[in-house]
Amino acid sequence: MNVQAWVDAYGRAWRERDADAVVALFTEDAEYRSSPFREPSVGSDAIRAYWERATSTQEDADVRMGAPIVAGDRVVVEWWATMRDDGEEVTLPGCLLLRFAPDGRCAALREYWHSEPGRRGPHPGWGE
Repeated sequence: MNVQAWVDAYGRAWRERDADAVVALFTEDAEYRSSPFREPSVGSDAIRAYWERATSTQEDADVRMGAPIVAGDRVVVEWWATMRDDGEEVTLPGCLLLRFAPDGRCAALREYWHSEPGRRGPHPGWGE
């Protein structure tokens, strides 16, 4: 899988709240750090549990993925999501820092994001 296909699949899995599709994007021993202040989810079972928990309160998610920036096995990509979470409208812009394994799956993910009430679209130049 190439980087753009991976990014597209990640966005689609999030929109569809499909934990199986997300887990398939990662190596079996991958480290998924959803916040700098949380312990990482390590391995397929932990990533699945995190995704099921994180998306269980999300509805009507519009997830947009920016153009990935690739440097060897490292990738940076912005994302912008709007949704209802726990019944409240919310906007979540963020960034993924990824390290890929030789087989095209992600071996490590670090995520930085911000939450803002209401639905807001991305600013000009976002995701480029």
